[in-house]
Amino acid sequence: MGRKNHGKAHGRVKLPVQETNEEEGVPKISPQKRSEVKNLVGKLLKVTSTILPTPNASKEWEIHLEIEKLLEKINKLESDMKIPISDRDTRIEEFINWMKENGAEIDGIKIAQFPGYGYGIKAEKNFAQGDLLIAVPRKVMLTTENVGDSLLGPLMRTDPMLQHMPNVALSLLLLIEKFKPDSFWKPYIAVLPAEYTTVLYFKTNELQELKGSPSLEPALKQCRNIARQYAYFSNLFQQSTDPGIASLREVFTYEQYCWAVSTVMTRQNFVPSSDGKSMLTALIPMWDMCNHTNGKLSTDFNAVQDRSECMACRDYQAGEQIFIFYGPRTNSELFVHNGFVYPDNEHDGLRLKLGVSREDPLQPERSKLLCRLGIPAAGDFLLRKGPDPVDGRLLAFLRVFNMGSEHLKHWLSSDRSCDLVYPDCALETEVESKMWKFLLTRINLLQRAYPTTLEEDCKKLKNPLLTPCSLLAVQLRISEKLLLDAAEEYVKQRIKT
Repeated sequence: MGRKNHGKAHGRVKLPVQETNEEEGVPKISPQKRSEVKNLVGKLLKVTSTILPTPNASKEWEIHLEIEKLLEKINKLESDMKIPISDRDTRIEEFINWMKENGAEIDGIKIAQFPGYGYGIKAEKNFAQGDLLIAVPRKVMLTTENVGDSLLGPLMRTDPMLQHMPNVALSLLLLIEKFKPDSFWKPYIAVLPAEYTTVLYFKTNELQELKGSPSLEPALKQCRNIARQYAYFSNLFQQSTDPGIASLREVFTYEQYCWAVSTVMTRQNFVPSSDGKSMLTALIPMWDMCNHTNGKLSTDFNAVQDRSECMACRDYQAGEQIFIFYGPRTNSELFVHNGFVYPDNEHDGLRLKLGVSREDPLQPERSKLLCRLGIPAAGDFLLRKGPDPVDGRLLAFLRVFNMGSEHLKHWLSSDRSCDLVYPDCALETEVESKMWKFLLTRINLLQRAYPTTLEEDCKKLKNPLLTPCSLLAVQLRISEKLLLDAAEEYVKQRIKT
C-alpha cells in the first residue's frame, strides 16, 4: 500500500553551545561562516542554472555530483543553525484537541502507526462506504491565501517565483510558521515528519540505484530545481532590507528548505479560494495523515460549510487503517514527488521519450499530421500498466513516425486522420508491422539499460541492510521492469498477428 507519512519521528537533539537569537532561541551562524555560505551559494546558483540543449541523463548526473559537493559544504557550515526538534509522539494529543477546538469533525478515527507505513489513520468504529470520515474547516488549513497576510506578503507581490509557483510560496510560509513562537498552526507543524523519503533526501549512492531507469532524469532535475530555489532565496533573504524577511534570514538553510518543500510536495491538495474564484494550494491537517490506495477520489470541498470533507472510499471495520486515493499517478511520479512506490498501482506507466528528428526528410509532413491529431512532434508518451499498454496517443505517434511518403500524403488528405488513434484503424499492414517492431526495439533498449535483472532486484529487496531510500529505488526498478516485460509480451503478440 502507498505511504504518505514518511520520515523518522521527531527526536530530541542535544545541541552544542553556540550563539542564539535571543528573541526566538534559534542558533545563529557566525559572520565568517555566513560569508563562506554566501560564496558557496553563488557557485550553487551558477551550477544549478546550467541549461542543457537536449535532455541528457549523463550530463544531469555530472551536474548533480557538482551540486552535491557544494551542498555538502553548505550543510556542514549551516549545521550550526540546527535546532532541537520536539518529540512527535507527545504532540499528537495536543494536535487532536486543537483540531476539535477549531471545528474539525474527526470522531471515530485516530492517528496510529502501522507496519510498513509509519503513521496513518485508524478507524475506531465501523464506517460504511460514503460515510464522512474527516471534515476540516478552512480555518485550520495552511494555504497560499495565507501567504498574502504573512510576513511574505510584500515579497509575494514583487517576486516572480513566488507569484508563479504557489507551492514554493507555501513552503516558505510553512518555514515562517515553524519558527514563529505564537503560530496558530504550531500544533499541526509539531506532528509533521522530521524528514522524508523524497528524492531530496537521497544520498548519491542511493540515487545510483536508479541507474538505467527512466526515472533517474526527473529525479535529478527535481534535486537541481530545489537546490536552485534554495540558492535563489538564500541570496534574496541575505540581501533584503525588508524587516519581514528577517525571521527567515536567520533560519533559512538547505536542510530546512528541503523539509518544507517535501512537506508541501507530499501533502498538498487544492481547495477553492475564499471568494470561490480560484484554486489554492493547501495543507489540510489530519486528512494528510491518510495513506494511499487504489480507488476513486473521495475528498471534496463543501462550499456551504467552508470545509474539506473526506468520505470513506469503501467499508471500514474498527481497527482497520483508513486509506484515500491520491489520484492517477505513475510510480515514477509517486517516487519523485511523494517519496513512495505503490507496487499494486493500477495507474502505473512508463514514460517513453519519442520525437521526429529535424533531419528526417519527411519531418514537415509527420509534424503536420501529428499537429492535426493534437500530438507533439517530440515529447513524453506513456506505456501503461494493464492488458492494453499502448494508448491512442502513443499509437498514433508510432504510426505517423513509421509512415512512408505515400502513406503520409494519404492520411494528410484524408478526413478520417483521427482514426489513427484507434487500435482498429484501417492502416496498411506494412506500416503496422514496422510500427510494432520499432516499439519492440525501444522496449528492449530500455530493458537492457538496467545494470541488474528483475531476479537480482527481487533478491536485493530482501536485503535487511538496505536504507529506506535504496529500498524505494529498488522497488521502483522492479515495477518498471514488470511493466516493460508485460509490454514486450503484448507487442510480440501484435507482431505475430
